[in-house]
Amino acid sequence: MNFVIGNENANCYTFDMRKLDQAKLIHKDHVSAILDIDFAPTGREFVAGSFDKTIRIFPFNDGRSREIYHTKRMQQVNSVLYLNDAKYIVSGSEDTNLRIWKSNASEQLKPMVPREKESLAYHQKLKQKFKHNPEIRRILRHRHLPSLILKKKNIGHIQRESRFKKDQNVRINNRIEDRPFIPQRTKDMDKKME
Repeated sequence: MNFVIGNENANCYTFDMRKLDQAKLIHKDHVSAILDIDFAPTGREFVAGSFDKTIRIFPFNDGRSREIYHTKRMQQVNSVLYLNDAKYIVSGSEDTNLRIWKSNASEQLKPMVPREKESLAYHQKLKQKFKHNPEIRRILRHRHLPSLILKKKNIGHIQRESRFKKDQNVRINNRIEDRPFIPQRTKDMDKKME
């Protein structure tokens, strides 16, 4: 039995009910506190709403988001809900608006003729086949981000990188017993609430 929690450090954590001392998986991509999480009826992915004014869809077994939704006028997202058909997501934000989003942004709403279905299936197969090619992976992963979120993301990356380098230098210049390597999944669990 697994469950997911959202945290103020902008990460979602998947835990196994039988082993709560270590997160099973860390879902990263938000840049501010997570305010709400809801699972799809299929159980294969979940949606998280955040204080950074975005909604992200995460596969249950991947640490990075599959999709991001945002608008210029949307404020912090207080609630998110996957609808029962798993095709739509409803979000409620601080600006007192409800918004309906498609869970798959590129999916067409109109009925498709068989030829369109075959073409779409062929394109999906090509994407799946070449997803490990660096250029294709870059194109598939690219999402437009608002400038504020992009800046926060870059600052966070620089901070994580400098922390990692500092830990490496301390570990190189000291005994291993003084500064053992602690995985990120357990490091966040060691902090005590005050």
